[in-house]
Amino acid sequence: MTRLLVEFGMGTSLRRGDYTQAAVRGVKDALWHNSINLAELFGFEKTDMRLRVDIGVQQPEAVDVQEVLKVFPYGDAQVYVTHGGLDVARPDGQGNPTIMANVALTVGFDMERADV
Repeated sequence: MTRLLVEFGMGTSLRRGDYTQAAVRGVKDALWHNSINLAELFGFEKTDMRLRVDIGVQQPEAVDVQEVLKVFPYGDAQVYVTHGGLDVARPDGQGNPTIMANVALTVGFDMERADV
């Protein structure tokens, strides 16, 4: 895959303590800030896009990767969840923390290099 761009996002689960919700919101944050027509620019179909999705949360095993994949309407997405992000405790120490997920979304295509 030839990497063409990387976008970043941050998502939260404010009260539910839901790592998947925070991850999905982070992916949407990265995606919804852009309208980049890379496929058309390089003569590819949108379905040819290769997406690498790196998500950092405090409890990686709590993220449902299948739910994250539902965000992408096309392209081949691979999701990798690692330890990162931030859990912010409530001031009174009661209830679920606010969960913050950090996302790096890499977009590319399988293409030949022009300098080979």
